[in-house]
Amino acid sequence: MGIPAATVPMMVQGVGIDQNLNAQIPLELPFKDEKGQAVRLGQYFRDKPVVLALVYYECPGLCDLILNGLSHAMEQISLNVGSDYDVVTVSFNPKETWQLATAKKANYIQKYKDGHAQADANIGWHFLTGDETSIKSLADTVGFHYKYDPINNQFAHASGIFILTPEGKISRYLYGIEYKPRDFRLGLVEASANKIGTPADQVLLFCYHYDPTTGKYGMAITQVTRALGTATVLLLGGFVFIMLRRDRRSHLESGRSA
Repeated sequence: MGIPAATVPMMVQGVGIDQNLNAQIPLELPFKDEKGQAVRLGQYFRDKPVVLALVYYECPGLCDLILNGLSHAMEQISLNVGSDYDVVTVSFNPKETWQLATAKKANYIQKYKDGHAQADANIGWHFLTGDETSIKSLADTVGFHYKYDPINNQFAHASGIFILTPEGKISRYLYGIEYKPRDFRLGLVEASANKIGTPADQVLLFCYHYDPTTGKYGMAITQVTRALGTATVLLLGGFVFIMLRRDRRSHLESGRSA
């Protein structure tokens, strides 16, 4: 049962994340990178999945928690940013400058390297700023709704990250400020159409399924039961075959002795 709208503070009414799975993000949108250079969103979408994080760099609390959770998940998996996937962080505050993006990137690249040495990190994790038109278009496409609070000079917004395919289609939503390494990795493997990862990831994807209501991967009971049932039948079949062979061999040996 949902919370009546009347009980929700006016400032956060309409704030949240709506899932638009498989929607195509507008790759032609212009932004500025952390060097102040004009870029097009599509240039970060080539042959690898992309993790998108919508934050703002001067956020007093929640945004750093999102980036910390993302950084921690990145450190805990063997897939490498820059070679296996890219990360694009976009400020949804149109007043923020590329200089702020530079400082934020330097901080998180250092954190990532401290916990997960990877030479490509500097070119695989991008921090962008943009005008209100580009920001709103991107945010609306992924279903990210936020509001500016002029009294406190802050934005009210939800927390989560988005995993996109190499073509720029929304593949998975991971909610909150902490992202389980297993969920993060499986999301990337699925978004890549199994072009990254290991055979073990394919087994995990068979056993786990993505639950869009929670933004997490859960045990796929039906599939696991089916797999266990198949394994049980094979084991029983093998046992019966061995016992029959053994019984037949005993009869032959008994016949020879007679």
